[in-house]
Amino acid sequence: MSGPTGESTFDIVIIGAGPTGLFAAYYAGFRGLSTAIVDSLPEAGGQITAMYPEKMIYDVGGFPAVRGRDLVKGLVDQAAPWKPTYLLGRKAETLSQAEGGLDVTLDDGQVLRAGSVLITAGIGEFTPRPLPAGDGWLGRGMVHFVPSFDAHAGHHVVVVGGGDSAFDWVLALRPVAASVTLVHRRAKFRAAESIVREARDLGVRIITDAEVTEFRENGDGLAEIEVEVKGGERVVLPAQSVVAALGFTADLGPIESWGLEIDHRSISVDSTMATARERVYAAGDVAAYPGKVKLIATGFGEAATAVNNIAVMLDPDAHLFPGHSSNVE
Repeated sequence: MSGPTGESTFDIVIIGAGPTGLFAAYYAGFRGLSTAIVDSLPEAGGQITAMYPEKMIYDVGGFPAVRGRDLVKGLVDQAAPWKPTYLLGRKAETLSQAEGGLDVTLDDGQVLRAGSVLITAGIGEFTPRPLPAGDGWLGRGMVHFVPSFDAHAGHHVVVVGGGDSAFDWVLALRPVAASVTLVHRRAKFRAAESIVREARDLGVRIITDAEVTEFRENGDGLAEIEVEVKGGERVVLPAQSVVAALGFTADLGPIESWGLEIDHRSISVDSTMATARERVYAAGDVAAYPGKVKLIATGFGEAATAVNNIAVMLDPDAHLFPGHSSNVE
C-alpha cells in the first residue's frame, strides 16, 4: 500500500489512514486536491485493520452488515482514482509554519509541505498491554491482533483476556482452529453478556481466575503454555498460537505538542472542523464538539465538511459545496 515518497507538496496532508482519513482522501480528490496519508501502522484501515478486520460492522449506512476488511478495501478503492500518496509505517513528528502553508516532518526526516493538515487519528497511537509471561514471544507464536485467520488454522489457540475483542477472536477462530481456550484472570468479564453466553453455548473452554505463567516450545516453536489457577493449581494447555487480547493504551503522541486544544485525546473543532491552529482541521473520533456521537458514519460526514472548508480556505473563489458526486459525468 505504501505510495511514492518523491513528491513532497500536497494540498492536504491527512494524519491517520482509518475510515475517516480514507474517505477524506476520496473527497479531496473529488474536489481536485492532492493528498498524502500518513499513518504509523503498516497498512491502511487504522483500528479496524489492526484489531478487528474480520468483525462485522452494522452501523455504516447502506450496509446491513459489512466485514471490517471489506469496508477498508472499499474505501481504498474509492480513493484510488485520485491517486493519494500513502506514507504508511511512518509517524508525523512535528508541525511548523511555512511560507504559504505548513511543514509536516516525519520520523524519518522527510518533510511534507502542506496547504493544510487534516487530523483523522481516531484514538491516536495504541499500544497493546503486555502479557508478562509472553515476553520475547511476540511474533513467535504470540500475537495481539489477528489480521488473518489462516495463520492459525489447525492450531491449538489460547486467547488471553476478558473483553469484547478476546471473545470476538474466540468465536472467529473456533471454526478454523484445532481448539480454542480462553484464559482470564478474573471470574467477571468486560465483554457483553451476549457474546460470553454465545461462547459458552458453543462449548468453548473458559478458564477464569487464572494467569499464564509460562510459554514452552519444542523444535517447531511454541508448543504449550502453563496456566496457574487461583488456589495454586497449574494447568498445561497445548498452544501453537496465543492471542494476548488484554486491551491497549492510546495517546496522540507528537500531535499533543502541535498547539491544539486537546482534552482526553480529543481535539476541539468548530462547525467547519477547524482546530485552534490555522490551516489544521480534525475529523472522526479524534475531533470533539458539543453533542458529538462517535460513529464511522459521523466521521464520513465530518471528513466531507472538513475537505470542503479546506478547499475554500485554499482558494477563496471556490464554492463551499461543489455539488453531488452523482452529478459528475
